[in-house]
Amino acid sequence: MFKFMLSIMTATMISMILMMACSIISKKSKNNREKMTPFECGFDPKSSSRMPFSMQFFMIAIIFLIFDVEIVIILPAIKMTQMTNLTSWFITTSSFIIILIIGLYHEWKNGILEWKN
Repeated sequence: MFKFMLSIMTATMISMILMMACSIISKKSKNNREKMTPFECGFDPKSSSRMPFSMQFFMIAIIFLIFDVEIVIILPAIKMTQMTNLTSWFITTSSFIIILIIGLYHEWKNGILEWKN
């Protein structure tokens, strides 16, 4: 128990020291006009550097990322068929896939997957 508490205290102290060192080192300088402008070969930019971003594209990208991570979660389930009871594996995997389908249906009904509004 003593070793466990000592390791937790050591980890906490090291992280606190690192956070204090980072806050001391990373002093921000004054924001002036030259630092705030985009770099375009020394010339003034022709258009705004802050172009509007399509929120629909952002939502599609987030949905893709979520389903991509969920596929990574599903892949080890194939290997688990050899190690567990087949009925419990089937119930777990099918419930996970049903949750994914319900989420996809919810996104579809809310119009997130519609590209044209």
